[in-house]
Amino acid sequence: MITELKELNDIRALERLFADVWERPGEPPIGSDVLMALAHSDNYVVGAYVDDRLVGGLVGWLGGSLPDLHLHSHILGVVPDSQARGLAFALKQHQRTWCLERGVKEIVWTFDPLVRRNAYFNLNKLGAEAREYLVNFYGEMTDGINAGEESDRILISWRLESQLAEEAAAGRPHDPSDEDLQRWRIDALIAVGPGGEPVTASPSARVVICQVPDDIVALRRSDPQLARGWRLAVRGALSKAFDAGYRITGVTRTGWYVLERG
Repeated sequence: MITELKELNDIRALERLFADVWERPGEPPIGSDVLMALAHSDNYVVGAYVDDRLVGGLVGWLGGSLPDLHLHSHILGVVPDSQARGLAFALKQHQRTWCLERGVKEIVWTFDPLVRRNAYFNLNKLGAEAREYLVNFYGEMTDGINAGEESDRILISWRLESQLAEEAAAGRPHDPSDEDLQRWRIDALIAVGPGGEPVTASPSARVVICQVPDDIVALRRSDPQLARGWRLAVRGALSKAFDAGYRITGVTRTGWYVLERG
């Protein structure tokens, strides 16, 4: 069950959930006071329950002004041991419905371009679109997942009535084909080298691709220096590509961004 949270006890439970997911005991990424204020002012604060246990949450607030009113989706968390499959997708679709019922046609948020499962979820599973590369957007991170890392992010826009969003909601995401990926491999901005290092190039084709590591979170713990090298390589490649007029049009399950120009 997914429901809006209004009571302080529920809000505090959501605060604890976020602290656990982000491995920040005693220092949650968003406090119960802020969550309560957002809920009381009719913003988006919801929890997901399985057998009366809170296992996920999603928070956002309204931003901009008419006619550009949108929801900024700030944080989504699901407990790792949840047995509910597809919970993150269900939460985002609930958020989509909530917005459309209120005449809000766009949701925006950011994600780390190095976390490929999030890239696939946001761009393919949901049908959102990348808008901007943001360098060190939040400053250096201190949570247990990202500690010591600069916080580069991609800003994405989820146009809720777009064909991409509607087909994704119906379970028909747009995945690049294996045949296309093989054809584009000669024009790779970055690929994973034999030692796991980023191998960079400067192709200028209309369609280029950019690979990211399998699991950047694990890499940060096992080899922080290599993880830092990936941050800088992807920052350089994607920032330059965005400035040159490329836009991300998809990402594969195997961690390749697809960028098209024009």
